[in-house]
Amino acid sequence: MGQQSEALKERSMLFAVNTLQLLEHLPRTAGGEVIARQLAKSATSVAANYRSACTARSRRDFIAKLAIVVEEIEESVYWLELIVRLQLVAVASLPALSAEAIELRAIFSRSLGTARANSRVVSETTK
Repeated sequence: MGQQSEALKERSMLFAVNTLQLLEHLPRTAGGEVIARQLAKSATSVAANYRSACTARSRRDFIAKLAIVVEEIEESVYWLELIVRLQLVAVASLPALSAEAIELRAIFSRSLGTARANSRVVSETTK
């Protein structure tokens, strides 16, 4: 994989780390626990599934794994938005973390779109 994919591996890992650090500030209420658990799962899954996509065995496998990455970052954006709406934490890093999630969602969504388009082009030229 190239420099760009290595940079995305690092960014998605930092996103997971920063999210887990944020979760330490959530209230220990029933709602806070649910949000913490769900956000922890989705945020850490982004990096794990992107790494898996980078070692995909085929174009089809890459697209399937990248689609999971997009789903997980979208879910992370949702949980972060919920934290903001409920005003669950007053942590200075929350806006930057939310912005990073939105940016990662855009990057991974574009990558998925490109991969799908390239896959269609390849399959049409081999017919």
